Amino acid sequence: MSERLQKVLAAAGLGSRREIERWIEAGRITVNNELAVLGVKVETTDIITLDGKRVRLSTKKLERRVIIYNKPEDEVSTRSDPEGRKTIFDRLPVSKSERWIAVGRLDLNTSGLMLFTNDGELANALMHPSSQIDREYAVRVKGEVNDNNLQALREGVLLDDGMARFTDIQRGRNATGANSWFYVVLMEGKNREVRRLWESQGLQVSRLKRVRFGNVFIPSSLKNGKYTELTKEQVDSLSELAGMPVVNDAPAKAVRKAGSRRKR
Repeated sequence: MSERLQKVLAAAGLGSRREIERWIEAGRITVNNELAVLGVKVETTDIITLDGKRVRLSTKKLERRVIIYNKPEDEVSTRSDPEGRKTIFDRLPVSKSERWIAVGRLDLNTSGLMLFTNDGELANALMHPSSQIDREYAVRVKGEVNDNNLQALREGVLLDDGMARFTDIQRGRNATGANSWFYVVLMEGKNREVRRLWESQGLQVSRLKRVRFGNVFIPSSLKNGKYTELTKEQVDSLSELAGMPVVNDAPAKAVRKAGSRRKR
């Protein structure tokens, strides 16, 4: 049975659908010696290559896995950085048989919870706006925050890329001086959305940390730069939240042809 190329490769853990679609548009993937195009359907018997290297769909089943990483500030959310800065992938476990896929990003100066999975379909479902999965942040705001500011942030503010708002705002414990802590919840993950919302009120974010993604909270014992793996029960619960079926048999993994280098 044929399925769309990006779905097949995502289910095999090669990357998220969005990431694979970008590879197709960049001309990095071929199917049966022809450049792949968006929407093309493939079967397991087709010859698929990525950057000139054959990708084979193994019959061996791959367990769906998810890890939590406590991202420090000053780490970039990419696999590599032309400036040589540390990336979120540098401290993750390395395996020749698996590729970790980041569920969204955090900007350079934002710390806290990031999720990684070896299942591209799960990553896609967790990131897709239709899943309506909320994210919670602890934020330290510099400046005087009044009730009018909070009301505007709850009702919605017009940013450069559309309307945005916090679905919930709770006051936290106050820091010293003109700094106040808040816990805010978003249903989307637009670029710098938390910071831009506060800036719309003439206020500055001095610290920002993500503490929750859907039903996954960052453990208080998890130190900066460390990771921990979710249990199967937690992975199943997260999958159900994203609208993914919970199955015993995970999708087949993708492997590069023997001798090819594994890109980080």
